[in-house]
Amino acid sequence: MVTGGVQQPSGATRPHPSDLAAGPISAGLAADLHALTRAVAVVTTEPRWRDTVRLRLRPVRRDFAEHVRVTEGSAGLYRELLTHSPRLDHGIRLLTREHAAIVAAILAVQRVAERPEASPDELRHFTGHLLGALARHRRRGANLLWQAYQTDLGGET
Repeated sequence: MVTGGVQQPSGATRPHPSDLAAGPISAGLAADLHALTRAVAVVTTEPRWRDTVRLRLRPVRRDFAEHVRVTEGSAGLYRELLTHSPRLDHGIRLLTREHAAIVAAILAVQRVAERPEASPDELRHFTGHLLGALARHRRRGANLLWQAYQTDLGGET
């Protein structure tokens, strides 16, 4: 026996949040971040340590550029979310601003890694800043998706 109101499905076909793997942070980017973290953690007496860090940073930069394209593009996730949930405008603007800050953090890590006189601690500091920014961005993106789809999944009555 069902009591209370029955929620009707929306007229628009909207993907389930689990179908949005390329949305918040892709699995490829997560693996590349793990590889970068391991590269920065290596003992600095290893020859070519900086080269390894720069090498591990390249796919992070590439994957994040793809993330920005998938979310901000003309047919991107953010545009779709705004179409169905205009109330998320503030959160989407915040995530978009974070994209620029994260790109700047990626470039900062690259610049430090290219400077032979930069200390390993300085490189680790900038990399830690990048990793923290990406972790916060991932949480905010996941929260935004939850807010967007909670009604369709029965979170609100």
